Amino acid sequence: MPRTADHALRRAQISRAVREMIAETGLDTVTVSRTAARAGMSVGLVQHYFRAKDDMLLHAFQEVSTEVAERVAGVVREGATHRRTIADVLLDALAEHLPLDEPRRAEFRVVRAFAGRALDSPALAEVDARTAEAMHAEIARAVRNGTECGEVELEMDADTAATRIASVAEGLATRVYRGEPGVADHARAALRAELGTVFTGRCRQYEG
Repeated sequence: MPRTADHALRRAQISRAVREMIAETGLDTVTVSRTAARAGMSVGLVQHYFRAKDDMLLHAFQEVSTEVAERVAGVVREGATHRRTIADVLLDALAEHLPLDEPRRAEFRVVRAFAGRALDSPALAEVDARTAEAMHAEIARAVRNGTECGEVELEMDADTAATRIASVAEGLATRVYRGEPGVADHARAALRAELGTVFTGRCRQYEG
């Protein structure tokens, strides 16, 4: 019987093939047979792990989401170690979602492909909605923490602020990916300006 590690390796090979095809030629070119050829496997073996295209796409999306989440967690840990403000940490965390280099552009294409497919698939739409809700919750938590340490005014509604910040970040990511003139160069500055409307106070977290 194949070991668990073998199963994980094969699933990773299939997912990598799907992600590469989406990044290079788009979701429409992804089929089970093409994925099998790209991964160096038989169609039957691919179907053993993923019954349909949507299953492969879901796994690829989950991998991308996990990778971004791990990078964001690293940003947060680094921020705590170096006693950075919540606004600065949140800025770097949000920047992890911007397609400012080729690896992140490839990730962004997978995310966009998944979101597009989710429009016609209730199962995928549920995952897409949960992912968006998780991002909103993380931003809202940062705003609430900012209220506690003095960076955010007490009357600021965390959910409203999180909605605004997430909307700006998502819009910037799309514009950066399109290659609109000057957007990539000023994306972080635009994010910082938006955060500056929420995080208006001085951090007292490390004082005393």
